[in-house]
Amino acid sequence: MNLVTLAMAAPQGGGAGGQQQSPAFMIGWLVLMVGIFYFMMIRPQQRREKERRALLDAVKSGDRVIFSGGILGIVTNVKDKLLVVKIAENVKVEVVRSAVSQVLGKDEEPAAEAKK
Repeated sequence: MNLVTLAMAAPQGGGAGGQQQSPAFMIGWLVLMVGIFYFMMIRPQQRREKERRALLDAVKSGDRVIFSGGILGIVTNVKDKLLVVKIAENVKVEVVRSAVSQVLGKDEEPAAEAKK
């Protein structure tokens, strides 16, 4: 017999073998694990996404912004889903609002990205 067959074989009856767990016990553990997963993974992600949406909604003309590609610029015009950003003298580009990664104050320096 090979090892896979032995591992899959049902235990031979007769001894003071293990008792079966009640279905309520198994359901209780499942609910507990789902609850832990929700509070450790899903809820913090929802909070971060809510903060990001608030950041993007608060962008206005005159703000200094950093984009996910590392470009730094000053917002000159805010459209529905686009921003017109001045990145150099006489150079303006349109970018998608969701590309903003940080909004900076007037004299604020870009912060180092924290590892997630």
